[in-house]
Amino acid sequence: MASNKFTPHVKEPLVRVVRRDNLPMWKAWLYRLIAIVLALGLVDVFVFSITGLDPVGVMTVMWEGTFGNIVCTSASIALIMKLLLISVALAPAFKMKFWNIGAEGQVLAGALATAVVMVTFSNLPNSVLIPFMVVSAILAGGIWGLIPALFKAKWGVNETLFTLMMNYVAMSLVDFFVNQNKGDRASIGTLNVDTEKGWLPKLGMEINWTVVIVVLIITVLMFIYLKYTKQGYEIAVVGESINTAKYAGISVKKTIIRTMVISGVICGICGFLSVAGEDQTISRNTAGGYGFTAIIVAWLAKFNTLFMILISAFIIFLEQGTKAISDEYVSVGFNESACKMVVGLVLFFVIACEFFINYSLAFRRTRKEK
Repeated sequence: MASNKFTPHVKEPLVRVVRRDNLPMWKAWLYRLIAIVLALGLVDVFVFSITGLDPVGVMTVMWEGTFGNIVCTSASIALIMKLLLISVALAPAFKMKFWNIGAEGQVLAGALATAVVMVTFSNLPNSVLIPFMVVSAILAGGIWGLIPALFKAKWGVNETLFTLMMNYVAMSLVDFFVNQNKGDRASIGTLNVDTEKGWLPKLGMEINWTVVIVVLIITVLMFIYLKYTKQGYEIAVVGESINTAKYAGISVKKTIIRTMVISGVICGICGFLSVAGEDQTISRNTAGGYGFTAIIVAWLAKFNTLFMILISAFIIFLEQGTKAISDEYVSVGFNESACKMVVGLVLFFVIACEFFINYSLAFRRTRKEK
């Protein structure tokens, strides 16, 4: 029998990262809740160090700034719907592991098509003009999603860089349109302000329930599409393993193209709702940067569009709430930068907790335990 005296001794590390298997859903959400509570506690300490507000005062000001009156509530709900719809648009692409970073550009493409039709064909009645605007926004957003999908499917071009580049192309096109139409004014202003042609009818005085209803319907339909349809199953299989998808007879190229067109179409609808339903104007900031924030929402929700409702509302609460604190306490140094620090702090805790949901720490055993 061979001697093992020359076998090198491998020292076991003090801590090892071990992947968890099938952590119960209730426990995963408990971890997330603990992370949010800890983050909000740290936010209270941070805000108190600048403004002197106690924890109850911090939450009170944030709540009042987000939902304290009908004006704040209306603005907050509009932002929640925008963030939610873009997150829903990203869900199928991200579930397929197609890293669509171009939601900003796809929203702007839909918004630009809406604005062009809205201004050019303002002599049409709303019963004809609004459907025309919807179709234009859908086509523009779909094309903006189709282009990087074709390059990815046919030639394997990196979709992250491609979709990111498409954002700047869309911004430049919007700038061109605005500059062409604003004349001597500082901005393009409200479109069709005298006739209100192309303005989406509002259900409600302050809150635009038309937009809310449309967004929630799309959210539910996307949940059903991803969870219960054949195409949703194909998206999941392609995301797990392209080789498995090919073995199962799934056309990977067709799935990539179809999914990105759907993603772009929903972003285009978001652009339409922004121009025709909320703002009645357009600029390069129409998407509001939520094309990037939506990436966090989609990832945290694990591509479950119903969970995205809560996460979107939470992020908007943080944004609007910290802005309210800034408005009231800017004189003592709580400015816009401090607002971003608060939001980033909370998101850091929430994202970091995903590590402990997916992995655990295994410590080196003592000699006695061995």
